[in-house]
Amino acid sequence: MSETLTILSLISSEGYYGAENMLVTLARRLSTLGCNSIVGVFSDRRNPHTEVAEQARRHGLAVETVPCVGRWDRNAVKHIRKLLAKYRVDVLHPHGYKADIYAYAAARPRRVALVATVHNWPSRLLKMRAYAALDKLLLRNFDQVVGVSDVLSDILRRWGLSRNKVSTISNGVDVERFHGAVPTLQNEIAPNDYSLVGFVGRLVPEKGGELLLQAAKQVLAVRPKTMFVLVGEGQSRTEWEALANRLGISQQVVFTGARTDLPGVYASLDMLVLPSLVESLPMCLLEAMAAGKPVISTSVGGIPKLVTTEETGLLVEPNDVSGLVAAIVRLLENRELAERLGQNGRLHCARHFSAESMARSYIRQYETVARARRGSLKQPVMKAVQR
Repeated sequence: MSETLTILSLISSEGYYGAENMLVTLARRLSTLGCNSIVGVFSDRRNPHTEVAEQARRHGLAVETVPCVGRWDRNAVKHIRKLLAKYRVDVLHPHGYKADIYAYAAARPRRVALVATVHNWPSRLLKMRAYAALDKLLLRNFDQVVGVSDVLSDILRRWGLSRNKVSTISNGVDVERFHGAVPTLQNEIAPNDYSLVGFVGRLVPEKGGELLLQAAKQVLAVRPKTMFVLVGEGQSRTEWEALANRLGISQQVVFTGARTDLPGVYASLDMLVLPSLVESLPMCLLEAMAAGKPVISTSVGGIPKLVTTEETGLLVEPNDVSGLVAAIVRLLENRELAERLGQNGRLHCARHFSAESMARSYIRQYETVARARRGSLKQPVMKAVQR
């Protein structure tokens, strides 16, 4: 076994959202901490999504695409096995149910450790039925399974995974990347005297976009010089655009689509609002807080661990439109409070949710499972970093 660990991260992507963002952030930080870090991305020519591969390459990471056609492609398994041999991979780290299944099939005949990260709320996976049921069974055979929040980890244990195989590692963010960025949205969509209320993420039902638009109508009645900006793509975009039209607020609601200038996006916002119905530990909240922006979110999943109401942001109950309205108006009218919450949030992120802290935690997991699979490491991976 080599003196440093070689990690192959694997993901099947439909865009560049929280899981993809976390994977690239982790892979970058692993490289700075002494690991050989490779990003593997499934590629289906019928529905290609290369965003995560492009982002990884932009950050100087080694990237491999895995051609995959249909629900089950034996050639994709063979391709992953070739990558394991090519890079002499120590740990194969899949993100998401499809990557889990292919990683397990590829690693079985080889002495490669398996560490999976579960990003999504498990109830969503149950809708996938066959895939979810198979994933549920296979994860029991992984060396380690990581939930990004304690809530997720508890559910994984209730799925039947051994307690000593399940751990929680919170998502982390590169705080410096988001601090002091140049705003890139304000001049594009609104006059300088308008406030920007933002949403960043997948445009899907569980993110609560309908609730945000209903709240927006009431906010605009008292704060007309406000623009609502929804950044991202997803299946609900057409429906939400139609709702904005029906509510008569389409002139003050902007759908930007996916953006690659997220530090500049956050720098442009007066606040970030995330009215999700279910969540784990969303990257958009971490990024907005790292940018020093106040956040308003529903108190679901692992969010209360990140956002303490009145200290690092404001929390409202899910499906509470009037609560959203009150919180948004309050921050628009109280700049001092907004500034204090934003600064507290940035410090909280830097202390407890940094990319380096996340990567160190994963490396400790990698070292443990690699030792169990192949014997002791010759020397610690983080040799250049004080433990």
